[in-house]
Amino acid sequence: MLTAFTLLNVYFLSAQTKKPVSEIDKKVDALIAKMTLEEKVGQMTEVTSDVVSTTKNGVHKIDADKIKEAILKYHVGSILNVSGGAYTREHWHEVISDIQAEASKDRLKIPVIYGIDAIHCVTYTQGSTLFPQEIGMAATFNKEIAYKAGTITAYETRASYIPWNYSPVLDLGKSALWPRIYETFGEDPYLIKTMGVSIIKGYQGNDVGDKFHVAACMKHYLGYGDPLNGKDRTPAWIPDRYMREYFLPPFAEAVKAGAKTLMINSGEINGVPIHGSHYMLTDVLRGELHFEGIAVSDWRDIEYLHDRHHIAATQKDAVRIAVNAGVDMSMVPYEYSFYNYLVELVHEGKVPMSRINEAVHRILKVKYELGLFDRPVGNPDDYPKFGSDEFRQVSLNAATEAITLLKNNNNILPLKKDMKVLVTGPTANTMRSLDGGWSYTWQGEKADHFAANKNTILKAIQQKIGKENVTYEPGTTVDSALNVKDAVAAAKKADVIVLCLGEISYTENVGNIDDLNLPWAQTELAMELAKTGKPVILVLAEGRPRVVTEADSHSAATLMMYFSGNEGGDALANILFGDANPSGRLPVTYPRHPNALVNYYRKNLENGNSDDSHGYNPLYEFGFGLSYTTFGYSNLHLSKPNLKENETLTVTVDVKNTGQREGKESVLLYTSQSYASIAPDFKRLRAFDKIDLKPGETKTVTFKITAKDLAFVNDLSKTVTEPGEFKIQIGDQTQTFNYISNMVPDISGKL
Repeated sequence: MLTAFTLLNVYFLSAQTKKPVSEIDKKVDALIAKMTLEEKVGQMTEVTSDVVSTTKNGVHKIDADKIKEAILKYHVGSILNVSGGAYTREHWHEVISDIQAEASKDRLKIPVIYGIDAIHCVTYTQGSTLFPQEIGMAATFNKEIAYKAGTITAYETRASYIPWNYSPVLDLGKSALWPRIYETFGEDPYLIKTMGVSIIKGYQGNDVGDKFHVAACMKHYLGYGDPLNGKDRTPAWIPDRYMREYFLPPFAEAVKAGAKTLMINSGEINGVPIHGSHYMLTDVLRGELHFEGIAVSDWRDIEYLHDRHHIAATQKDAVRIAVNAGVDMSMVPYEYSFYNYLVELVHEGKVPMSRINEAVHRILKVKYELGLFDRPVGNPDDYPKFGSDEFRQVSLNAATEAITLLKNNNNILPLKKDMKVLVTGPTANTMRSLDGGWSYTWQGEKADHFAANKNTILKAIQQKIGKENVTYEPGTTVDSALNVKDAVAAAKKADVIVLCLGEISYTENVGNIDDLNLPWAQTELAMELAKTGKPVILVLAEGRPRVVTEADSHSAATLMMYFSGNEGGDALANILFGDANPSGRLPVTYPRHPNALVNYYRKNLENGNSDDSHGYNPLYEFGFGLSYTTFGYSNLHLSKPNLKENETLTVTVDVKNTGQREGKESVLLYTSQSYASIAPDFKRLRAFDKIDLKPGETKTVTFKITAKDLAFVNDLSKTVTEPGEFKIQIGDQTQTFNYISNMVPDISGKL
């Protein structure tokens, strides 16, 4: 008689036999054959730096007894994180060298894989190049910039002797309240997957094992970015069809691009924690997406199956559920309970050895692919470009292309450099509002210390036009009044006001808020300054689109900075005073009201009826952004009126710079379907490109569209392209075509 356990064992064995056998696979299998159960479970165990180190009088070091216990007793396969704040490269070399030296004393000499959250370059190394956060990178709509940022991030992470980067975030940034939306590439699945693949290719290169590239870790699989209440790590309700339509595509594309590892969503979907979901972690991830890399838990999330989600009666049962569901490595991260429980569970027959071997195979294979067996610690002399001016320029270019001009009444921008300027607001003179979280520390609260040599918005403006032309009054903190009267008095003496509002750094649960409205103190400052009659240039340095409708109504110009990185201050000053031309576009829908949060790919019903004044009416739409020049679109042409299966539709459009200065334009192609078996989205982004045009210059932009690009997920959770009429929109140009399918729908509607 076959028991449930036997069937589970057979399942894992059959899954293993289907893998192609490479030379690395053979090495891994040979090594696994030599390993004890305890050594295997150790490879599945990840602990944080504090477990193996001590800090006394501000001096951090690897503790000899603790690292010996971790490696020689528990055979720990992975370590992560920092203790305190960012290290120097020299200290990173000491840390990694001490860890790998101890690993070389273990019986099989298996190197440790060290992981870090280098989400906008190597965030925990002093002197590194910090790029805009992902939301800012998305605003560039520039795949090449994402690729370059990935390449530099990999270089500087390897220069810190770390081979594993917990990035990119491929979550759908759907909820404006969510405190991690700035870590995403925005609200659109196509934009996320396209920018995500670009940065993964930058991270991993053509050879992930060389000394300049790292293993990417796509996260947080799956559905993390749309909690019902907008709070971090709280429940979501996402139907399977909806999950597959909007949330899954970025991960599917990342798997195709060869991403080596994956981190799991800390939350629960439809009442099922993803860390305990065999359907998500095995059936979909392995069976459908064919992902073969490491699936690592997030911080303490196996424990939370018992403590928070209450689906496991004991911590031991939580380990059983998670490992059998498909978790390969546990970010435990403070002790060794996972190790002890898992060894017991295997002896008790509750976790099959085949499942252990499968997980360990994945872990060891990535270690071999990274070259850790041959080069566990890098050579300090191999990275002369770390923190270089060359890399800084790429970050500056990224920030410049990210900053989004949302309003420019009467072309008040760019400003003249001889104007008297008041700089005010809570985000004007802190690097925390440029770098955001994951900057030198988890919450980024020490950015002003570690990035003291970088320019805040205030310092950048002072450098640009001279301190004698700049007055500064903070006016408010982020959430309370400070010296509003002084700011108003200074405004009366200025020619123009640069009002810097928004947020300071945060991430995860620390960034949870109950109200999307900008704090009243900031709004009141805007209103009081507007009463002076002086033009207000509103600058938004923030991680999520806080509702600024009132403040925006009083501005002559509005710019969105996002969290734009260490060079964001200089990028803004260049734009404000005409040394750079803005070209960013919003990667999210900017809401007008806190209870009107609708993404751009809404359904037609969400537009509102003709007599409904409460329909779709954001403050600024997804994809919106102005320039100091103007662009004209013409001659939208489709290569054929009808698209058939296995054919390609070529779409061309002419874009002309009709203004007086050179500028970059993101050309966005949307499609919409007139009728379908599922109420069709109002429109969807299907392609984009970014071009540079001199005054009077015209370029023809070409896109290729196939039936696959027009597909959607139907009510049976099947991806289909249904025949019918489609519209293509690029700028103000539209054309229609028909898709003709030879397949006949069955009675269920499935093609």
